[in-house]
Amino acid sequence: MAQQQGRGVSDEERLARAALTRLVEPGDPAVGRWLRGLGAVELLQALTGRAAPPPDAGRRRLAGCALRAADLDPAADLATVARLGGTFICPGDLEWPTQLDDLGDARPVGLWARGTASLRLWALRSVAVVGARACSDYGAYVASTLGSGLAERGWVVVSGAAHGVDAAAHRGTLAAGGATIAVLASGVNVPYPRGHTELIEHITEQGLVIAELPPGGHPTRGRFVLRNRVIAALTRGTVVVEAQYRSGSLVTARRALDLGRATMGVPGPVTSGLSAGVNELLRGEAHVVTDAADVVELIGDIGDLAPVRRGPLVARDTLHTVTARVLDALSAQGGSETLEVARDSGTGREEALYRLQELLALGFVERSGDRWTLVRPVGGNGAARRGGP
Repeated sequence: MAQQQGRGVSDEERLARAALTRLVEPGDPAVGRWLRGLGAVELLQALTGRAAPPPDAGRRRLAGCALRAADLDPAADLATVARLGGTFICPGDLEWPTQLDDLGDARPVGLWARGTASLRLWALRSVAVVGARACSDYGAYVASTLGSGLAERGWVVVSGAAHGVDAAAHRGTLAAGGATIAVLASGVNVPYPRGHTELIEHITEQGLVIAELPPGGHPTRGRFVLRNRVIAALTRGTVVVEAQYRSGSLVTARRALDLGRATMGVPGPVTSGLSAGVNELLRGEAHVVTDAADVVELIGDIGDLAPVRRGPLVARDTLHTVTARVLDALSAQGGSETLEVARDSGTGREEALYRLQELLALGFVERSGDRWTLVRPVGGNGAARRGGP
């Protein structure tokens, strides 16, 4: 990616934005407002004491910026991410996903990225799969199959690389040879959780790892919540698999709703606290989905339809309606004569005889003189056989 990135902004602005990612917290609307009014270079000077501060910047904020300013070395941060095979993407670059602009003043200052794929192109056909960290076996299975199913349909799966549903979605996608993006609440060179170091490295090799924090940045509780807005804005839709009432994945889903993105949930048992949040979400504007085909039908192009859901087809389902009525008229206890069948099915004798002969040829009935008896189905699926007790 570092070699292919379009230079949409000047080196001076890139350095300033890189410095701001270390100076300010992600998603701060005041910073976004100042960026619109001053530009990145002047804002950096204003927050580090080299120019007049923004008029509504409080003393505490400026004091905090002064402490962080002592460690600013954006050129070193850019060199670090380049050594990792990554880059820093700014608004205005060709690689910048413009759907992030929907966040308004909460838009990221920039994104640090590792991987060789095009973030802009991948994001155009992406879907978020998020959910409980302490998920059940059911949740892990659903997330994994969603990941593999979406990958097989050419969709990019976006998640947060956390325990539980996130990890299962990433792994399912990777196992299918698909594309996946991990959005971290830390720097791109700080795997979190630590137990997912190997998984995150695998994502880097086969997909993309992105973050708002500069190299070496560590996650905090608030940064996890703010990370969710990026997941929601980056993708065309968000799927929630298992979520309690107080779940970060519900924050992602509600932000997706606010942004006009498709919001989906996989229903779970009403007796499970892990599904309480997603089931509540489904009472509102979220759509019920059960597999990748359902997801693609909601967020894909015209013609991306999920298959019609039906129960198993049995032989009886293929019968003409009159033939099925004649079959229903046969007594299960010892059979019936032709006239009895005609009377009970509401048909004439000739019609009943014709339908009974059809049923005989199909193996549903047996005939002894003018008496017709039912043939016992094989395996209880409606298919009949001749003979037997």
